[in-house]
Amino acid sequence: MLCHHIKLNKMEEEIITQEQDIVKPNEEIRDKILQFEDMLRNADRDKFGVFEGKDTELICPLKHSFSNGIYVREISVPAGMFVVGKIHKHDHPNFLLKGDVIVVTEDGVEELSAPLSMISKGGIKRAIYAKTDLIWTTVHLNPTNTEDLDKLEGEITANNYEEYETFKSLKNEEIKQLKT
Repeated sequence: MLCHHIKLNKMEEEIITQEQDIVKPNEEIRDKILQFEDMLRNADRDKFGVFEGKDTELICPLKHSFSNGIYVREISVPAGMFVVGKIHKHDHPNFLLKGDVIVVTEDGVEELSAPLSMISKGGIKRAIYAKTDLIWTTVHLNPTNTEDLDKLEGEITANNYEEYETFKSLKNEEIKQLKT
């Protein structure tokens, strides 16, 4: 096991401790998103053009940018593609810079059109359908200023909801300890 403790600066502590609306996730929709992801993962990759992990970049190119304490990730998604994203650990800004997309989260279904900015809540997983070519940008805190994409992914995303809930509990405990 690898443990890593980062002393939070004032800005990060304020972001993490902001009052959040406690809303119980819609388990039925959450389960359908996970089932859809499993269906894609198990589909005939050659017949249906399914890409996963680093192979995704062959069809949906990524652009990574870094600034002091900030990581910006831009993905280009061609029209007609389905994408199931990862579970993000933190709230973060999103910018739909180009295109029209149908987005499914546990909050329901939305049709979004660029230009658009929004804040994504931590713990949310999305399934999207690109109605047109998309450019979607996310912005994340990067307090260690790492440019190691695998390390960043581990800091920014959870592999499953259990990992996210554990992360959230540990962060809440850390914040309580900092306040004492």
